[in-house]
Amino acid sequence: MSLLLQLAFLQTAFLQTAFVFGQEAPPDSGASPAAASGKQISLEEATALAVKNNLNLQSSSVNLDTKKRKQDTAWNVFIPSVDLRGTLGRQNTGTTASGFAPSGYFTPGKNQNGDTGVVLGVAPYSMEIDPMWIIQGNLSLSLQLNVSVFEGMKNTRLDYESGLLTYAKAKAQLERDVRKAYYNLLLLQENITLKREGYAAAERQEATARANYRAGLAPELSLLQAQVAKENLKPEIDELENNYRMLLANFAMYLGMPYDTAFELEPLDISVDFIDIDIKNLVNQAANNKLDILEIKQQIRLLESTRKKTFYQIYTPTLSLSWNMDPTWHGDLFDNPKFESNIWKAQSSGMFSFTLAFRLNGFLPWGAEKQGLMDIDNGVKTANIGLAQAIQGTEMEIYNIVLSLRKAQASIEALQKTVDLAERSYRATEQAYGAGLQSLLDVQNARDQLNQARLGLLAQHYTYILGLIDLEYATGVPFGTLTGNE
Repeated sequence: MSLLLQLAFLQTAFLQTAFVFGQEAPPDSGASPAAASGKQISLEEATALAVKNNLNLQSSSVNLDTKKRKQDTAWNVFIPSVDLRGTLGRQNTGTTASGFAPSGYFTPGKNQNGDTGVVLGVAPYSMEIDPMWIIQGNLSLSLQLNVSVFEGMKNTRLDYESGLLTYAKAKAQLERDVRKAYYNLLLLQENITLKREGYAAAERQEATARANYRAGLAPELSLLQAQVAKENLKPEIDELENNYRMLLANFAMYLGMPYDTAFELEPLDISVDFIDIDIKNLVNQAANNKLDILEIKQQIRLLESTRKKTFYQIYTPTLSLSWNMDPTWHGDLFDNPKFESNIWKAQSSGMFSFTLAFRLNGFLPWGAEKQGLMDIDNGVKTANIGLAQAIQGTEMEIYNIVLSLRKAQASIEALQKTVDLAERSYRATEQAYGAGLQSLLDVQNARDQLNQARLGLLAQHYTYILGLIDLEYATGVPFGTLTGNE
């Protein structure tokens, strides 16, 4: 009973934690019509539903889509920046125009002196011009090129690959947890079956006690004891069934289905063959395939690429290409709204330029640029240390899993013999009780020992399978490779 409650409480805690990342399907969405009809759900169908409806994976998928789009459009750094501006303004004060003008006049005939076409002279003049309106446009294109641009494109690709690994790791963790939860539910289901079989046996013992009592072969106390033993099993079975219904409802919501969806878990064969385990080979395999380790390795490559990009930005020159034009018109906007050429005047200017710039701050050892490079270097060192720690942790994880598997294998072999002996003992005790040679207490003890042995054997089978699931995740192999349930 204590083992069962521990499994139930562990399973409850797991599902309550995992459900934070699940999504409940609307009751009328038709997300699970097959399940609503009471159809069995296989292990693979359960994992597929969880992956489809998991909120954490959905968020990771959106982030991955963003990174993929950045990778696909990384070439846009070669698109020049284009700016278009327009300005309408009016001068605050007018302008003064000055020059020289003739001071006399010209006559086509002769004057009184008999001269023709006399000009008396010139004189300076000035005039005030009212403030003018100015309309100005500006179109400019600019492009900056640096060696770091090419490393930046590589950095974008590495960032996308890092996102792929992050998504794959989250998906693998989800599949691992769903598979373990599925097997734990099956274990609880098997335990309920054993309890029901015990209840059926208690009913048979009660019937035997009643027959013996009526025949005068046993006292009424034996009948009462048989009835009490049977009734004591009811609360245990009710509690187990209630726990199972609660866990199954949580599991349904974890898969993205309504909590009251009627479905059953498809039974699985737990009689897996024991496998030969080589810890060194498993560790080497994990170092090359485990997603946690691959993710750290990818982060190191990304940091190294970021370091290169920053180095090129600091220590290589930048070529700037620019072209611009800014036509300008000035005149009286209201007196001459039609832009007549004699009133509105236009001027246009522009330039195409190449600029080569080189910043020298990077050569200062105490400058921000140099310090930034040193920070990235320390980040790479830290990531390498984290990689070594992850490999060491994986070695210990695999070692502990292998020890658990070996212990479960030894327990299964020993408990199988115990179950065989307990079954023989129970059958013999029950037959002796029917003949009046054994007491009801002896039968109950024999039955409890048999149920305990069966439950222990069953639990060790599931422990071995759950260990294989953990080993599949730790070594990075596809799920089902070791358990056989692909």
